[in-house]
Amino acid sequence: MNGSHEGLPPDNLRGNLSRDNLSPDHLSPDNLSGDNSSAQSRPSLAEVALVFLKLGTIAFGGPAAHIAMMEDEFVRRRRWLTEADFLDRLALANLIPGPSSTELAIFIGYSKRGWAGLLVAGCCFIVPAAILVALIAAFYVKFGALPQVAGILYGIKPAVIAIIAQALWSLGRKAVKTWRVAVIGMAAVVLNAAGVSPLLVLVTAGMVSVVAFWISTKSRPAASVLAIGWPMRPLWLVGTAAASMVVAIPVSMFRLFLSFCKIGAVVFGSGYVLLAFLRAEFIEHLHWITERQLIDAVAVGQFTPGPVFTTATFIGYVVAGWRGAGVATIAIFLPGFVFVAVSGRMLTRLRRSALAVAVLDGVVAGSLALMAVVAWQLGRAAIVDWVTLAIMVTSAALLLGFRMNSAWIIFGAAVVGWLVGR
Repeated sequence: MNGSHEGLPPDNLRGNLSRDNLSPDHLSPDNLSGDNSSAQSRPSLAEVALVFLKLGTIAFGGPAAHIAMMEDEFVRRRRWLTEADFLDRLALANLIPGPSSTELAIFIGYSKRGWAGLLVAGCCFIVPAAILVALIAAFYVKFGALPQVAGILYGIKPAVIAIIAQALWSLGRKAVKTWRVAVIGMAAVVLNAAGVSPLLVLVTAGMVSVVAFWISTKSRPAASVLAIGWPMRPLWLVGTAAASMVVAIPVSMFRLFLSFCKIGAVVFGSGYVLLAFLRAEFIEHLHWITERQLIDAVAVGQFTPGPVFTTATFIGYVVAGWRGAGVATIAIFLPGFVFVAVSGRMLTRLRRSALAVAVLDGVVAGSLALMAVVAWQLGRAAIVDWVTLAIMVTSAALLLGFRMNSAWIIFGAAVVGWLVGR
């Protein structure tokens, strides 16, 4: 990376990008971004484990809601990260394949406790949901139907919308500091709402930001692109290798592992993108499950807390019981750990390049736009009457006015939904 590139990094996301903040003392896992404020708190591994176990237990609503809860927990409440640090890690998590909110959790654990934190944060965020999904799958296999949870979801969904909206407001105020970033964000909203894939939206946002940077600094495009693209090359090599490992392997636990490992290594985007990969692999190719079982698996991944990718746990159990559930869960999340481990030190290298900062600005704007579209889509389905509207408004007031922990808001909304009964 060229740290002396003409044109200073824009000040819209990173206020501490001077050379003084890029000394070797600031390149530890505690402070990958070069910002001292994010390294003042060094939690114990036990504290990291407990907070991610909590989030893995109460983080309903999909990736956008998970990101919102992490922002509330680690930026606003615990102050483990600054908003700029959080946005940087979110941008990088969106640039690599796999479940973005889980990879964000892994990045946060790594930034606070190094390699041990990477493993502890990721596993503790995944395990509660995986256990719950496996238990539901056991019920499903035995009785042939899913347990009734409609009332609880009726209350939780509008509260999740309020949590996402609060995070968008908080992160957006920090991220959107120039008209260029605002325009990129609005264009990303339009593209995603028009049906453009999330990955293409992020790539487009990053490239538009790069073009704007080239125009303003008159820099050399080819050399700059190579400087940024080369560190990403190992990630795509790993993904390509994982994708090619499942050729001509007989049906077995090993094949189950490789199939989910391939999916975890190449899937970008939401749970609906995951649905397309699961259908192609397990219905059309392997013929291991039915259409009804796949729909039920995705539904379980949507209404349980934690990562949506625990859909794999459900399918694994349906195919091969408890052993299959464990194998499928490990396989689909393993690529995410590998990608984060490979790219963990990349953030410091990217921060040394003014052009890379411009790329991250665009990707952050695109990421927030995707969150906004998801919030709108979920909101249309969640706000269906005056009760759900009241839950959303009350949740927003408690978050913004009283800074209440989102866990209590989720719990209260679940109780209200259960009492109202739907």
